Amino acid sequence: MSAMLEEHVFLIGMPGSGKSSLGKKAAANLQLPFVDMDALIEEAVGLSIPDIFATHGEQAFRNAETNTLISLASREPSVVSTGGGAVLSPENRSLMRNQGVIVLIDRPLEQILSDIRLDRRPLLAKKGLEEVKRLYGERIDIYRSVCDLCVTNDASFYEGVRRLQDAITSLAGADNSAAE
Repeated sequence: MSAMLEEHVFLIGMPGSGKSSLGKKAAANLQLPFVDMDALIEEAVGLSIPDIFATHGEQAFRNAETNTLISLASREPSVVSTGGGAVLSPENRSLMRNQGVIVLIDRPLEQILSDIRLDRRPLLAKKGLEEVKRLYGERIDIYRSVCDLCVTNDASFYEGVRRLQDAITSLAGADNSAAE
């Protein structure tokens, strides 16, 4: 089954919520292009995300996120996994809104805490699980207020993929006014 996208589908949510894993699988199942913003940034800068943070600092990474969102305007509509903090910038929110729809992958904090790989998360690695809890408290209301659609990821991986596929399919079949 293939869906046609008329605009990007931006996946937002906490680190460890399933944006990349669910997004990649759902896009493949629907025969849609998938873009991982962190991978694009690593490719463009020539460093891993942790190395970008260590060498150039968080602001340089945030600027790279904005530049990557700008560059997506010239790419075919795709399922796009954003970094957990991409949505915090008003400019990034505006770019996402102008280029597509925003889907929150909403995973319960307890599940994120139970299996997050802190070694891959530069903002979390030094501070541990308490930092995850703090970020969740700081960001969850922003995520929920920004999204056009929310997909709850509180069951198995395959159920999460199915829910996301259903959301993408409904968005692909709807015009912008019907997307809420």
